[in-house]
Amino acid sequence: MSADTRKGSFIVSDRNLALELVRVTEAAALASSHWTGRGDKNEADGAAVEAMRTAFDTVAIDGTVVIGEGEMDEAPMLYIGEKVGAGGPAMDIAVDPLEGTTLCAKDLPNALTVVALAEKGNFLHAPDVYMDKIVVGAGLPDGVVDLDAPIGENIRNLAKARGKDIGEIVLCALDRDRHAELIAKTREAGARVKLISDGDVAAAIDACFTQGSVDIYAGSGGAPEGVLAAAAVRCMNGQMQARLLFEDDAQRERAVTMNPGKNPDRKLGLTDLASGDVLFSATGVTSGFLLRGIRRHADHATTHSLVMRSKSGTLRFVEGHHNFATKTWGAR
Repeated sequence: MSADTRKGSFIVSDRNLALELVRVTEAAALASSHWTGRGDKNEADGAAVEAMRTAFDTVAIDGTVVIGEGEMDEAPMLYIGEKVGAGGPAMDIAVDPLEGTTLCAKDLPNALTVVALAEKGNFLHAPDVYMDKIVVGAGLPDGVVDLDAPIGENIRNLAKARGKDIGEIVLCALDRDRHAELIAKTREAGARVKLISDGDVAAAIDACFTQGSVDIYAGSGGAPEGVLAAAAVRCMNGQMQARLLFEDDAQRERAVTMNPGKNPDRKLGLTDLASGDVLFSATGVTSGFLLRGIRRHADHATTHSLVMRSKSGTLRFVEGHHNFATKTWGAR
């Protein structure tokens, strides 16, 4: 945070803010969990959005959404430029109220609600377009992988740095036709591939855990999810590179408008995506390899969340128990 927020009266507030973020993602997860398995991803997303907005009203920040979800899918959204919070320090917000709307609708693993905060100006400000990404964890030489290098070369360098056989390296990617060459070249190099249907924020985080199920995440997905992943990777001392991908000139021009003087096609390093003191929170909606999902009962529910801060490097798993008598928005 800035020098002012490091003064004594703000130190406790900064720490409390991380817990306030957990309440925001918990609220969204509880609301969307009513729609788990019901087959309507837009209703699930809308419930998460409205609960998140309401929860943000209690957080002591002057927040602005600088990158969010919804534009490509025409779904409910916390739109770019929206102001949230009860007043306080100016903060950038990256948000995906329900990461994995289809996962929630079909009751598949790894649906999350996700929010990240940074001081104003420290998150990439970008439209909701696609982004090419590559992520590895901590404890590796700088530049061990490169977005512009052949994936086989990245796999070999990663295996050498990890002291592992190439056959033990696992790459995670979204199961999309556009990744056919990435998948083929990874297997050709001798590594294994773990394919996921959705949920690349969870996959990027998993690549940063020492005991995670994957060693590297690569491929293209949403830009909002890319910035959220970068916030988490910052907190976990991992490495990430990315590049915005545009379908037409209008998308590219919008990116230029949001970042005057910057080349929209440039390769983005981790601190281009998320810099400064970053806070991150995610709550599980459906159980997956990162978090347990919502457990709903007649009068209460249990949540499982991950909250992180880059300044301290602390990761906390938080289990919450919520009484529907006092949290009526979660009892639908």
